[in-house]
Amino acid sequence: MRLYVPILVLAVLAAGFAIFSVTFGALAGPKRWNKAKLESYECGIEPTPAPLGGGKVPIKYYLTAMLFIVFDIEIVFLYPWAVTFNKLGAFALVEMVAFVVAVLIAYAYVWRRGGLDWD
Repeated sequence: MRLYVPILVLAVLAAGFAIFSVTFGALAGPKRWNKAKLESYECGIEPTPAPLGGGKVPIKYYLTAMLFIVFDIEIVFLYPWAVTFNKLGAFALVEMVAFVVAVLIAYAYVWRRGGLDWD
């Protein structure tokens, strides 16, 4: 149980800091609200009214999000492998090469299909 004490202390510190920051920001922040502050911010462009039903979102946003997820998952698997590389042996090397090749094939497929082109 002693091994979990630092993790618990870190979790309590993180939660305490988050609660303190939100509370202090609400208490110390300005209270003068106007219409401009309550509107959504769109990179300095006047916000356009959303159509009824939400309208259509281009599929490129979802493709880009999925690409980020694929490469984040790749990093999640590569980092621990790189840390313990010397202890794993040749089998782990072959497995990681197969994994990277599979990810590169997916990347080449998306690139070929134009998923990385922003019009």
